[in-house]
Amino acid sequence: MEELKHECGVAMIRLLKPLSYYERKYGTWRYGLNKLYLMMEKQHNRGQEGAGVACVNLDAPAGQEYMFREKAEGKDAITEVFKHVDKSFEGQLYMGHLRYSTTGKSGLLYVHPFLRRNNWRAKNLCLCGNFNMTNIDEVFQFLTAQGQSPRIYGDSYITLELMGHRLDREVERLFTEAKEQGLEGTDITDYIDSHVEMANVLKTTMSHYDGGYVMCGLTGSGEMFAMRDPWGIRPAFWYQDDEVVVLASERPVIQTTFDLQADDIHELKPGQSLIVRKSGKSHFEQILPAQELSACSFERIYFSRGSDRDIYLERKQLGEQLTPAIMQAIEGDVTHTVFSYIPNTAEVAFHGMTDGVRRLDHDVRIEKVVWKDKKLRTFISGGSERNDLAAHVYDITYGSLTPYVDNLVVIDDSIVRGTTLRESIFKILDRLHPKKIVMVSSSPQIRYPDYYGIDMSHLEELCAFRAAIALIKERGMQQLIADSYQKCKEEPLSANHVRAIYAPFSVEEINCKIVEMLRPEGMQTPVELVFQSIEGLHHACPNHPGDWYFTGRYPTPGGIRMVNQAFVNYVEQNV
Repeated sequence: MEELKHECGVAMIRLLKPLSYYERKYGTWRYGLNKLYLMMEKQHNRGQEGAGVACVNLDAPAGQEYMFREKAEGKDAITEVFKHVDKSFEGQLYMGHLRYSTTGKSGLLYVHPFLRRNNWRAKNLCLCGNFNMTNIDEVFQFLTAQGQSPRIYGDSYITLELMGHRLDREVERLFTEAKEQGLEGTDITDYIDSHVEMANVLKTTMSHYDGGYVMCGLTGSGEMFAMRDPWGIRPAFWYQDDEVVVLASERPVIQTTFDLQADDIHELKPGQSLIVRKSGKSHFEQILPAQELSACSFERIYFSRGSDRDIYLERKQLGEQLTPAIMQAIEGDVTHTVFSYIPNTAEVAFHGMTDGVRRLDHDVRIEKVVWKDKKLRTFISGGSERNDLAAHVYDITYGSLTPYVDNLVVIDDSIVRGTTLRESIFKILDRLHPKKIVMVSSSPQIRYPDYYGIDMSHLEELCAFRAAIALIKERGMQQLIADSYQKCKEEPLSANHVRAIYAPFSVEEINCKIVEMLRPEGMQTPVELVFQSIEGLHHACPNHPGDWYFTGRYPTPGGIRMVNQAFVNYVEQNV
């Protein structure tokens, strides 16, 4: 119900045949560009604040532009970008990006791709990525200590400058090598363009970073690359045949765009880079040693496209696994229970949940109980007026259940802040007068912020955290807050000390407190929360063990440091 801002989506295409080949076979020079457009539209769910594309034309002669970029802001940015893409975007290398900001910074200046210009083709660098770095302060200090002065303080620009610096060094290495071989003039340039080792550039750049990322780039000389972080936090998938090499953030994007089977598409491995040379030859390089796999489980629950074969089955299983807890909450009275879901992203888990009930030999009553009025806009008012309008973003189907007789089970894919439940959903469901509302989450309690690209960065925003703090204060355990605060300040890298805040309480105790906090004044209907268990999450999504949102087990030192600092900030602002 509460839309979270995801980090970003990426798409890359390298055409492996002469451009005339695609014009003959597909009837247009725009073959690669059209495929890029489809890949970006298929990932629209991953970024609606801005979009950008870049292109490299290897056939452009000296004196003509060979590297192009177009960017736009807003939810219609993809359409705007491709409106302005003309014949100049005829090329062999394409890169696209969709942006959701995770830092609060907005504006065209922050829309990817980022471009670093130079008169040497090989020194031109264009970057985009799906990432959030947790140690950007340290990288900034490293750059400035070398005498550099980045124009903008942000992980994208700082990465562009650091990688650009390392690319300059690689080109200079090749220049010296070419001179030693007796080459002169344009023969030196040709040698450099054909021998750039992007692995050298990536190894001397990405070793400085802590975070979750898929970093993508093009050079003016025709190198294309994409690298995944060593923990495999953020996803990337690739495909190659004799016509194209492609990469995207999600598998079904490639599958649909190129009419492929799921098994034709492969996942980029942690710490690995896919590199396509100017010649079109591709290879893989292990840039950094792979760490313990921490592929993000929230990608599977919430963000990634449910049309992916494996994600669809995983989400169904997440719903089905909740059946025993739901049966307990309704005391086995399926006959007098209506099942529904909010929002649309929870639909697959809903089907799994109802399948689970049917397997117990019950008929299932399914109704579309809640509708979202997408046309309603609340920005026209402020203050209490805005809250009143927000309460009507959702509408109900009157007559969908028998008042005071039927239970109502509603499944969501996650409950994060609880704001929408309090301000809208609970109020409007109460109008149906169900006997009981069972609010189900196909994910476990979200107890900790993410620092690898998803916009939920403040502890106090999370309803589970607020509930734990409320229980601590009710029971006179304030010393636990003081002790955790001290450890967070004194030992920020040794462990996640915020986990101690939850340790005294069971999931059920926190559930009850969340209900108490989110129940609107005057609401009559009893409410019970049912959350997925941690064990259930890992059983349904065995290949995505990254569960720091729920357990606080951050895979990188930067994540640990940042959650401890978040608790310090919370305490100091609330003393």
